Amino acid sequence: MIPVQGYSGATVAVLGLGRSGLSAARALREGGANVAAWDDNEKARDAAQAEGFTIRDLSKQGAFDGVATLIVSPGIPHLYPEPNKVVRAAWDAGVPVDNDISLFFRSFATSEWDNFERIPKIIAVTGSNGKSTTSALIHHILEHAQRPTQLAGNIGRGVLDMDPAIDGEVVVLELSSYQTDLARALTPDVAVFTNLSPDHLDRHHGMGGYFTAKRRLFSEGGPDRCIIGVDEDEGQYLANQMAGGVTDDRVIRVSSGRKLAGDGWNVFAKKGFLAEWRKGKQMASIDLRAVPGLPGAHNHQNACAAYAACRTVGLAPRVIEAAFHSFGGLPHRSQLVGEKDGVKFVNDSKATNVDSAAKALQAFTNIRWICGGLEKEGGLGGLLPHLGGVTKAYVIGREAASFAMQLGDLPHEVCTDMATAVARAAADAVKGDTVLLAPAAASFDQYDSFERRGEDFIAQVETLTTV
Repeated sequence: MIPVQGYSGATVAVLGLGRSGLSAARALREGGANVAAWDDNEKARDAAQAEGFTIRDLSKQGAFDGVATLIVSPGIPHLYPEPNKVVRAAWDAGVPVDNDISLFFRSFATSEWDNFERIPKIIAVTGSNGKSTTSALIHHILEHAQRPTQLAGNIGRGVLDMDPAIDGEVVVLELSSYQTDLARALTPDVAVFTNLSPDHLDRHHGMGGYFTAKRRLFSEGGPDRCIIGVDEDEGQYLANQMAGGVTDDRVIRVSSGRKLAGDGWNVFAKKGFLAEWRKGKQMASIDLRAVPGLPGAHNHQNACAAYAACRTVGLAPRVIEAAFHSFGGLPHRSQLVGEKDGVKFVNDSKATNVDSAAKALQAFTNIRWICGGLEKEGGLGGLLPHLGGVTKAYVIGREAASFAMQLGDLPHEVCTDMATAVARAAADAVKGDTVLLAPAAASFDQYDSFERRGEDFIAQVETLTTV
């Protein structure tokens, strides 16, 4: 645990008592703060009370008397589509509103660092797609290189649940837009922006607000190094804003699919090869085609971003390349879960939006595509140009029929449930086909999470491949 600094003897209110909220409450108490906790869920309140926390209804008149700050869990709206009533009450009382990410950045450095030979560093990763894989890959490479490292944030442990940093450690954080948007302190040494595509638009009041939330990772004076995917206009804009000139190697531009020009520091993947260029000279080249845990152009972009991040902390290209080959990938993200009679079964349940599904579809050919679920705003129009590799779609979800109607002339079958979809796709598949779960939709019409949906797919595949 990382004790929170700066609130010893003060009263700090915590709203939301899930994983991050309870973690923040514990770390605040460890740092000497008095915690007043609240959650609308009675079971969550009871769990916090059982740990000795004071329960205070923060929506009541006078609840913020004597409170130094309010810590809000990431799932609770603090502005759009409308502020939570407790956040409004804090505003009215003039109490600053913050989150656990900010508490971490304020508390990470300690006086013990004066005795370290190498100051610990933070690499923070954000973006619409690929941030989990990129974060996990950076962490894996660091472990392979035997550098002390921890992985936390939107993946792995909560940020305040980490151990205090040791000499030379590199902490890798995956940060969502919900986390970066509210944090008052965001000061990573290395900031990574993978890409941007429409998501969480209601929470951020449109694409402009969504990009602004992501961009905050690069504010507050800016990180020492900025690794920025430039395959969208927003990334190009951000890289241009952060660079002080043509040769400013504080910014590393990343692309998948095109060669990057200029005399700056560039890392890009083209035709399956990663290349690093700096000051007009090629520094390294890696063949990504033989890396089983990173299939497809979208994973090549993740590899470029992770490679760049690890170069900034002094790792050699060949060390990074060796680590690529031992990376197994993340569950539910282009995860090969079975193979039978020359047919591969791939789980990309994390492809919950059109953009991530399109990237998954581009990574394979001869696809038997399992799709559908709780449709997100904007429909499937952006996906239609990427269906060339799909032989047939097998549609799941409560609204499977209406989802299927958007697929145009693509051969499809309305299956509704996962068991039927996997069975039908497997029955139709021939040697060389890939049965791919890439739903292009949220899971909540039938499952608690995309993980549960992916686990169901895996279970259905196992019944076929173990026969």
